Amino acid sequence: MHYARSNGHRIAYQVAGSGGSPVVLHPGMFEDGGHWAHLGYTGVLAASHTVIAVDPLGLGASDAPHEPEAYAAERRAESVTAVLDDLGLDRAAFWGYSLGAMTGYAVAAYAPERLTRLVAGGFDPDGFRSRVPAVLAALGLPGDHDVYELVKQGALGHPYQVAVIEAGDPAAYRANYDRFSREPGLGPRLAASGVPVLMYAGTADPWHDPMRDHALAHGARFFSVPDSDHGQAPRRSRQVLARVLPFLEECRAA
Repeated sequence: MHYARSNGHRIAYQVAGSGGSPVVLHPGMFEDGGHWAHLGYTGVLAASHTVIAVDPLGLGASDAPHEPEAYAAERRAESVTAVLDDLGLDRAAFWGYSLGAMTGYAVAAYAPERLTRLVAGGFDPDGFRSRVPAVLAALGLPGDHDVYELVKQGALGHPYQVAVIEAGDPAAYRANYDRFSREPGLGPRLAASGVPVLMYAGTADPWHDPMRDHALAHGARFFSVPDSDHGQAPRRSRQVLARVLPFLEECRAA
């Protein structure tokens, strides 16, 4: 395990691979960097890339502050650039899912010069709240229902995430969620960043259509993961890697 420092906090990360072009992997809420290896991504990517798997602030071996402002989008971006600085890297590709995708949008918005390209799964560039009312309505829940509990219950359906959650700090999880769930959308800044973007989502994910529409409107690439919801799509690693690897290879060739 390696550690970078960002805004007074320790950011943990692991490195694997052949010494090829670097790609940062950033997981979602209630996940650590090891989740990518658990799902079968890290080993495949490491055959041709230097893989940098980050434990987000508040998760895994990274520090876990209780102040929501520590998890602001710009600070999330700074935690990624701090890892790049720690490794002596000017630029890298970035691949994030869910909360990780939001972090990637933040890096593209605030430090686009540090990215060679961006892969983003399962998060609408216009913000977490863009589809929450429709999701609550579909579940028959009131508009003021605490969505945090839905997110947590979804994570508790997977044994790997249960272990991560049980090892962590509940107050930090809540602060993390309270901030990212209220962040304004970064869609316009992402579109203006000049970073090549590939987006994807499961066809049953509430964020599928908004992501597709953003990609169509702004010249980004997009693909669907058939018959998958938000939690299932990342578990289709073979299907996802088949679409992402060629995109990353363009970066490596360049």
